[in-house]
Amino acid sequence: MADLSSWTDSPTRRAIEDFVARVTSGPDAVPVEERVAVFDNDGTLWSEKPMPTQLHYIVNGWRAAAEADPSLAQQQPYRAAVTGDFAWLGGAIDKHYLGDDSDLKVLIGSLVGLVHGVSVEEYAASVSEFFRTQQHVTLQRSYAEAVYQPMVELLRYLEANGFTCYIVSGGERDFMRPIAEDFYGIPPERVVGSAFGLDYDAESGDVRYAASLAFFDDGAQKPVRIWTRIGRRPLVAVGNSNGDMEMLDFALKGARPALAMLVHHDDPGRDVAYDKGAERALAAAADRGYTVISVKDDWSRVFTGDSA
Repeated sequence: MADLSSWTDSPTRRAIEDFVARVTSGPDAVPVEERVAVFDNDGTLWSEKPMPTQLHYIVNGWRAAAEADPSLAQQQPYRAAVTGDFAWLGGAIDKHYLGDDSDLKVLIGSLVGLVHGVSVEEYAASVSEFFRTQQHVTLQRSYAEAVYQPMVELLRYLEANGFTCYIVSGGERDFMRPIAEDFYGIPPERVVGSAFGLDYDAESGDVRYAASLAFFDDGAQKPVRIWTRIGRRPLVAVGNSNGDMEMLDFALKGARPALAMLVHHDDPGRDVAYDKGAERALAAAADRGYTVISVKDDWSRVFTGDSA
């Protein structure tokens, strides 16, 4: 039986165990087919600081583009990529969570240009090569070892109790799919995320990326994408930012018992401590019924690459 060995004996762990017991047996038991759990990815399943993992991949692409065309280095986001200005890049995401998408639009516009015309198989191969050769920029370990061990245990614990687990992320869907099974044990068909537009090339028989972003899976889009892709309201939802609030509320406002959890990065010694991008969610947690996961108090081990 899967266990939560990297979780301390805390009220949070007991809340998880009590909830699972409630929905798997007794008068509130929920049929197995309705036991759905959804997890954000960046900052929930793996480290997102100093910048989200996909941004590292994208920075490499922008840097290569600026080397091929030096004039690009005078404008954002290429200038940030060339100079290693992670603060500007990470700040664009933080500003989004505060309601300012001005820099995010610059990021997305340049991002779309990197994949336009590329086949889905070519992109998947490029992503796999990135994860094979690159390390987390501050932890100096593989990205597989920058996954949160307690969250992997929570995935297995829920599955052992009849839950089907999905990733529902603002991150780009096809960037997560090549590694989701190896890192999290989640197959690609259960990865829901933002997505580029797609076109079918009849001559080559390939599906290729269009010069557009089809949708950005964040905030109010998350419940919409959950319903579109899964067709069920989740019983468990786990996130870490303001952009996850609608997903957590979607779970809690259903007719069934539900558990909504918010990861709080409050451990500056073993993790990166930050509230930026999660201020509203943390402030509203008690009123909305979110169970806050304290990295400092609830996890005895943080990363899969840490000693057990």
